[in-house]
Amino acid sequence: MWVCGAVFRLRALAGPRKGLCPASGCRGPAAASYSASADPPRVRALVYGHHGDPAKVVELKNMELAAVGGSDVHVKMLAAPINPSDINMIQGNYGLLPELPAVGGNEGVGQVIAVGSNVTGVKPGDWVIPANPGLGTWRTEAVFSEEALIEVPSDIPLQSAATLGVNPCTAYRMLMDFEQLQPGDSVIQNASNSGVGQAVIQIAAALGLKTINVVRDRPDIQKLTDRLKNLGAEHVVTEEGLRKPEMKNIFKAIPQPRLALNCVGGKSSTELLRQLAPGGTMVTYGGMAKQPIIASVSLIIFKDLKLRGFWLSQWKKDHSLV
Repeated sequence: MWVCGAVFRLRALAGPRKGLCPASGCRGPAAASYSASADPPRVRALVYGHHGDPAKVVELKNMELAAVGGSDVHVKMLAAPINPSDINMIQGNYGLLPELPAVGGNEGVGQVIAVGSNVTGVKPGDWVIPANPGLGTWRTEAVFSEEALIEVPSDIPLQSAATLGVNPCTAYRMLMDFEQLQPGDSVIQNASNSGVGQAVIQIAAALGLKTINVVRDRPDIQKLTDRLKNLGAEHVVTEEGLRKPEMKNIFKAIPQPRLALNCVGGKSSTELLRQLAPGGTMVTYGGMAKQPIIASVSLIIFKDLKLRGFWLSQWKKDHSLV
């Protein structure tokens, strides 16, 4: 259920349409405007008409492609990920739900094929991503309003562009908004090999912050440890290791963290709280364990710890320029 960063290539739904460039390696403009035809163009999309188990309610359907109005942009989707929020939205237990029937997918990257006469911010050939969730990116093509899209560089890796709008933004905002961290300070997080976790490691390293990264134990733990350290992780420990007295050795070299990032809940979040410095903050942005956060009364009182939540969609609403 909790999938982070698996790229769903929409080209698999349908081969390249006549006049359009293929999904991979596409850089230049494919078309400057629509050509008139007797029948509306049709595209393929993953649609759900009611909430439930994605495997049961999502269907592959043919849809008519809307005409391009003055402020509209015709986009050919290049790639889109499957995020936890996508699954939760289909199940009906997410904080934001689109009107039904809806096309799945909150994130992805597409290439502009044509623009309306009033569009000034993008042009054919540009790469664009959704400005907000709920756009419905699991489709081969679509016509969106210009304000629903953000232009991104087309010279970055396709998978990076497709996953740019959620995980890295969540990681950056959590690192910047809750504690005033300085180079040399430390951050502890669980689910460290998730999309957000890997972004936290890389952004923290660029900021000069040390990261303590908690992961579940597995047979190839050393391989995962090496991969995360190659991204910039200072320390990688298992959930079990987090509960051992040896954790104190880590804090002989780096300060105790004043920021903890929790995507799991349950016992894992309790252990993160135990590692925080007095006055520190734990920010929860996910609940992979589907278990409540259990906070020790003594930790809350005697260490004055703070529990906060983060939701990128709400952050965007709170900081909208409109």
